[in-house]
Amino acid sequence: MPKQIIFLMTDSQRYDMVNCNVSTGLSTPCLDRLAASGTRFTRAYTTQPVCQPARAGIFTGMYPHSSGSWTNSMGVAENIHNAGERMQRMGVHTAYIGKWHLDGGDYFGLGHASRGWDPEYWYDMRNYLEELTPEERLLSRNAENMRTHDFPAEFTYAWRCSSRAIEFLEKHREEDFLLVVSYDEPHDPYICPPEYARMYEEFDFPLLPSHADTLEGKPDYQRVWAAASSQLDPENPRVRAPWFFGCNSYVDSQIGRVLDAAAQYAPEALLLYTSDHGDFLHEHRLAAKGPAAYDAIAHIPLFIAGPGLPQGQVDGNPVSHIDLLPTMLAWMGAEQPPILPGHSLLPQITGECPRVNDCVFLEFGRYEVDHDGFGGLQLMRSVFDGRYKLSVNLLSTDELYDLQEDPYEVRNLIDDPAYAAVRDKLHDRLLDNMDKTRDPFRGYYWERRPWRTDAPAASWRYRGFTRQSLDDFEPRQLDYGTGLPMEEATRVKPGL
Repeated sequence: MPKQIIFLMTDSQRYDMVNCNVSTGLSTPCLDRLAASGTRFTRAYTTQPVCQPARAGIFTGMYPHSSGSWTNSMGVAENIHNAGERMQRMGVHTAYIGKWHLDGGDYFGLGHASRGWDPEYWYDMRNYLEELTPEERLLSRNAENMRTHDFPAEFTYAWRCSSRAIEFLEKHREEDFLLVVSYDEPHDPYICPPEYARMYEEFDFPLLPSHADTLEGKPDYQRVWAAASSQLDPENPRVRAPWFFGCNSYVDSQIGRVLDAAAQYAPEALLLYTSDHGDFLHEHRLAAKGPAAYDAIAHIPLFIAGPGLPQGQVDGNPVSHIDLLPTMLAWMGAEQPPILPGHSLLPQITGECPRVNDCVFLEFGRYEVDHDGFGGLQLMRSVFDGRYKLSVNLLSTDELYDLQEDPYEVRNLIDDPAYAAVRDKLHDRLLDNMDKTRDPFRGYYWERRPWRTDAPAASWRYRGFTRQSLDDFEPRQLDYGTGLPMEEATRVKPGL
C-alpha cells in the first residue's frame, strides 16, 4: 500500500470563515465534509501571520526566525531544507502546485521549481500569469473587473491548480507521494465566477466584541496602525466584503474537486488542510494582517483526516503550523530530525497522549523586505498555552490576554498583579524557546521588560551559550575552538 499525503492550503482564510468552525453564514460544504471525516482543531495557530513566513513555518518545519524567511520577499536560507527535499530523499514523489512564496522573489514567485519538487507539476503564480495575455493579466489583478466581466471558473488560478492536482492524482495513484495544493484564494484580487462574486452582495459578517475595541491600554503601534486603517462607520458598523467571501466559497468548491479525486484515486492518503493566516476584517480597529498575535489573524483552521484516524473528532488543545512537517514525516514512517522543534500530531489525534504541546509560539519581524509600510520592523514574540497569551513587543509595550474570560482579547492584563505569576511563567517559556530555536534576535532586552521585576541585570554576555544546529542533512558541525566535530551542540562559548 503506497504512503500518500495530500496537503491543501488557502490564503487569508480566517478560522471563522469555515462554516463548521463558526456558523457565520458563509458556505463551505466541502471543507465541512473534510472536517467531519477527521479531526478538527479549534486551537491551531500560524507561526507568523504573514504569507511567506507562515509558509516557512509549514514547509521547513522551522520558525521563520530560524529559516531566514522572517518577512515577505526574503528567501529561505540555503542550508534550510523543505518538506519536498526531506520526502524526496525517502523516494517519495513530491509535487507542489500553487502559491509557494518562499524563493525570495516577488509575490508571484520565480516561475521555476524550488528544490525538492517535481518541475513537471510546479505551478506558482508567475506560471499562471505567463499563461495569460497582457490584457488578461490586467483583468486578473483587479476585482472591479467582475462588474463588467463574467469570469469562467477555468480562468481562475484556483481552477487551474485543482485541475493539475487531479491530473497528478490520476497518474500517480500507485506511488508514494506528497502532493501540495496551495491556493491563493480567498486572498485578493478576489477573481471568481459570477455566481460566487454575487453570492454575498447583501451579506454582513457578524460583529464581534473585538470590533468595538478602543485599543485602550494596548501597544502604541496598534493605535498608529488603526489610524491608517479604514474604519467601520460608528453610526452603522457593518463588515462587508462580498468578493472576499465569494472567493472563500469558490475556493471551497475547488478543494471539493480535489477531495473527490482523492476519494477516487488515493483513498488511503492522509489529508491535511489549513490556511496561512487570517484577516482582521476590522477587529481591534485593524485591517489586513501584521504585527499582532490576535486570534483574528493568528488562529487558523486545521483539519487532518486519514485511514485509521478518528472521524468527527474535535480537538481543543494548542497546536501549531510548526507541527505539520513532523506529522507528515511520521505518517511516512520517517524519523524526525532534531533540528525540527515541532511535534507530530498523530499521537494526539489517536489518543496516545492528550496533547503534544504545552505552549505554541508566534512571532513577527516585518511585513516585507522590499517596501516600507505595515509598521516597518516590529519585533514580536508570543506564546499561548491554550488559555493565556503573552506577546512581547520589543519596540513597544506588551500584552497578556486571558482567552477563557476574554475570548476577543479586549482587556490587556500585562500590568495586572493578579496575573503576574501566569505572565512570568509564560515569559520564561518564551525566552527558553528563543534560546532552543537559535532565535537570532534573542538577547537581554527581551528579558528586561518593565513588568518583569525579577529580571537579571543587563549583560553583554547574556547567557553565554553557543548553539549549533542539528540536521541530518548536514555533517556534524565543527567546533570553532578546535576545528574538530562538535561533541555538544549547546555549550558555553570559550572566552565568555
